[in-house]
Formats: sequence, C-alpha cells, structure tokens
Amino acid sequence: MTTQALLWAAAGTGFTFAMTTLGAAMVFFFRGEPNERLQRVLLGFAAGVMTAASVWSLLLPAIEQAAQTRLPGWLPAACGMLMGVVFLAALDALLPRLRRKRAEGDWKQTTLLVTAITLHNVPEGMAVGLAFALAAQGEGLAGAAALAMGIGIQNFPEGAAISLPLRQQGWTRLRAFAGGTLSGAVEPVFGVLVVLAAAGVHPLMPWLLSFAAGAMLYVVVEELVPQAHSRAGTCGFVIGFLIMMVLDVALG
Repeated sequence: MTTQALLWAAAGTGFTFAMTTLGAAMVFFFRGEPNERLQRVLLGFAAGVMTAASVWSLLLPAIEQAAQTRLPGWLPAACGMLMGVVFLAALDALLPRLRRKRAEGDWKQTTLLVTAITLHNVPEGMAVGLAFALAAQGEGLAGAAALAMGIGIQNFPEGAAISLPLRQQGWTRLRAFAGGTLSGAVEPVFGVLVVLAAAGVHPLMPWLLSFAAGAMLYVVVEELVPQAHSRAGTCGFVIGFLIMMVLDVALG
C-alpha cells in the first residue's frame, strides 16, 4: 500500500473518531447527577443503540461479506457471534477476581460496556480504512466517503452511550468524556493497521464483525437491560434502537 493510501485511511477513520468524541461530549450538557428515572433512560438508550448496531452495522454486513466466499453466509456470522459471547462471558466471570467487592457491580458493568463498544469499533475502523485505501488506488472515493460519513454519524450516539452511563455511575464529566472518547480511538489505529495488512485481514472481516456483535449483545442482555428495566428504560431503548436503525439504513 502507498503512503497516499495510509493517509487517506487515517483521514477517513480520523473523522469517525472525531464523531465518537463529539458524542462523548454530550456528558458536559448534563448538570449534577441524573435522577433514577433518567439513569434508566440512559441505560436503555445505550442498550438500544448497541442492539441496533449489532444487527445493522455488524451481523448483516458479516453475512453479506461471508456470502461472497465459499462458506454459507450464516456460518461465520453465527460462529463469530458465539465467540464474542463466550469472550465477554469469560471476561464477566474474571472481573470479580480482579476487583474487590466494593463497587464491584458498577465497575463490572463499566468494563463490559466499554469493552463491547470498543470491540464494535475495531471492525468499523478496519472497514473504513480498507475503503479509503482502495479509493486512493482509484476505486470509489464517493463510496468510501459515504461509508465514513455513515459510520461517523452512527458513532455520535455510541460515544454518548458510553459517556452518559459512566457519568450516572459517579464518574466526573471529564473522566466519562475520556472513556467515551477512548472507545473510538481504536478506529484510526486499526484503520491504518488493516491497510498495512490488507491482503491477510480482508477474509477475516465477517468473523470480526460478528464477534463484535456477540460481545455487544452479551452486555445488552446481561448488564444493561436488567438495570434499565422500567417504562422509562423501555422508552430509552426504543429511542436508541430507532436512532441507530435509521442511521444505519439511511446512511449505510
């Protein structure tokens, strides 16, 4: 790959990372600690965003990409998703051993939430990086720009989906903002790395996409939905799901 391809990949993934940062900055618009009702809305919102992203941003693209190979389209998606669930379940079981009982529940949820969305951002960064690397060689700049725009706009609610729950768990605004921002930092990193190893990574994309989907769905079912369970939490879930679905379908 040429230097131009690396620069274009860095620019494309840099935009998506900036959108995650803008979403995380939403934490500065909330004063004081959110009340219990708002906490449930925020947790439900995060769950809705992650559920929709798992389907439209990860599982469906994984099935489409796998269908271009000799394998059945469902096989990499199903196996990758199962591996993602097993990975997060193992991490979930390990966390209590790494932390004292004090504040264990909040710390575990925070770790799982950040881990899942960060894993979700890895294949997205790789997809944008590959698209811009190909565009630098004369293949579809408009398509690469549309992909980056779509993922970037999707990343806005994802940044908020991390920083706002972190804030409601007692983190300072600055720390919650940093947590949301860092979850998107993997996109430019892996966007550039995938350009350097494009030939070897591309066949693995269906597995990586579905792995991230399984990790996210585990967090939604195990951690977020039980704590958001209420009418307010359900409303938050529906709003988050609808926003993410519309963004994925309209811009994907």
